Amino acid sequence: MTTTVFRNALVVDGLGSEPVMADVHVAQDQILDVTEPGARASAREVDREIDLDGLVLAPGFIDMHSHSDLQILSDPQHLAKVSQGITTEVLGQDGLSYAPVDDASLALLKDQLRGWNGDPEGFDWNWRSVAQYLERLDGTVPVNTAYLVPHGNLRLMTMGAAERVASPNELDAMCALLRQCLAEGAVGLSAGLTYVPGMYADTDELVALNEVVAEAGGYFSPHHRNYGSAAIEAYQECFEIAERSGVALHLAHAHLSFEVNRGRLPELLHLMDDAVKKGVDFSFDSYPYLAGMTTLVSQLPGWAQTGGTEEVLRRLKDPTERARIIEALDVTGSDGHQGLTVDWSTVFVAGVPGAPELHSIVGSDLATVAGRADRKPAEFCLDVLIATALGAPCVIFMGFEEHVRELMRHPAHTVGSDGILVGDKPHPRSWGTFPRMLQVYVREEGVLTLAECVRHMTSSAADRIGLSDRGRVVPGAKADLVVFDQWAVSTPATYEDPRQQATGISHVMVNGEFVLERGTITGLRTGRVLTRNIGPRVRGRHEPKELGHDR
Repeated sequence: MTTTVFRNALVVDGLGSEPVMADVHVAQDQILDVTEPGARASAREVDREIDLDGLVLAPGFIDMHSHSDLQILSDPQHLAKVSQGITTEVLGQDGLSYAPVDDASLALLKDQLRGWNGDPEGFDWNWRSVAQYLERLDGTVPVNTAYLVPHGNLRLMTMGAAERVASPNELDAMCALLRQCLAEGAVGLSAGLTYVPGMYADTDELVALNEVVAEAGGYFSPHHRNYGSAAIEAYQECFEIAERSGVALHLAHAHLSFEVNRGRLPELLHLMDDAVKKGVDFSFDSYPYLAGMTTLVSQLPGWAQTGGTEEVLRRLKDPTERARIIEALDVTGSDGHQGLTVDWSTVFVAGVPGAPELHSIVGSDLATVAGRADRKPAEFCLDVLIATALGAPCVIFMGFEEHVRELMRHPAHTVGSDGILVGDKPHPRSWGTFPRMLQVYVREEGVLTLAECVRHMTSSAADRIGLSDRGRVVPGAKADLVVFDQWAVSTPATYEDPRQQATGISHVMVNGEFVLERGTITGLRTGRVLTRNIGPRVRGRHEPKELGHDR
């Protein structure tokens, strides 16, 4: 039995307990024991001892909202995530990913998701089912992964990109496919209700699908319909779906942003706490930044995004349809932009794939670059989309610091990077989310204590996924661990220079093996596909928790 002992660690157990000095004994892929400093190891022989001299040892961090679906395979060193101390990522987010697929839906999704995930040259798309995709991941990547079934994929495989609600027969087919995907190892269902084709689903469709998820003990993670003009109403729909279906609800990248929602956070907090009092099993994730990142094409009105790349490009070039799109963006509001007109000074181009002649605009806002060209920003935006064949990603500033801080204090809070790893200048959250939590919101600002913050990033997330043996430093738990200096951990990643490795994080262990050692990637690929090891949730068996704030 191979054993490693971490001596003189400041153990933050992930469960919210006060930090304590201890030795942590790891045997194979499990934590064997947590003892007083200097105690003998339980195993007969210790292969390796590491004196941490008071550095923090905590459970590896769990990224509850990740867009690493392709990049984790095409760039298996995965420095952006490993260097943050992340040991598990939840993939399949926002209702759109790459399994399950057939040939037709894969072709559509590769185009639609280039701005999120790229389209690596020569990449081997050797899967179609969820089971095959998970097999491709298992043991070939450096961190653990869990997978949500994307609602958009179910629609594409059952009814194409049809702009309507599903028929009874189509809904039955989607439910059957979802049931199969969950049996193959997915932990729940995601939805992207501002993206094509998910935006065409009605509430009843989502309730029916989530009844299947609830039966399997999984959870529902929606990118809800509107983060702008009707944000509160969109959150209300999510809680309604959970109440009617009995599914556990986990809100994806929960925030309340855009000027129209300034000061309305108490309304959202009331919805959250009221839902829990009604018995909804509820959690959410957020990221510690004021900007989001997505694809530029997703800001167009939904009707303009349908039909595949060639059809969308045709619309952008057609004078009549182009004028109609611009009117939505600038005058009436675009459902792709959360029902609002676009403030182009807040939209920054993050990449221009296939259009090197536009490289100079990367990192600049569209109001500024359009002004330099003596163009209207909306016109310039559409030209960028044409030049990049819809592949341009963007960063949009729309958040409020006071909202970000108050949400992360909520006990149902977990952390998700929402990290997009492609683009010339991706959002710094892809490289800096977890160290930023520790640097800014624990050490510098005291919004959370160290123990509280680590709990949000570890056991709270593990419990939502259904992993009773992850996210905690206790005997018998899996040895997913991170070592960091609480006084030095930080992220140098910025919007101007985002691809910067975190500092102050020295060791990351995944399933008992070091994937980061002394701050350097080891190249080991010990990540496993994780499926629920907590039994199915029985509706009515969970007593509602009283949710105030941690502080």
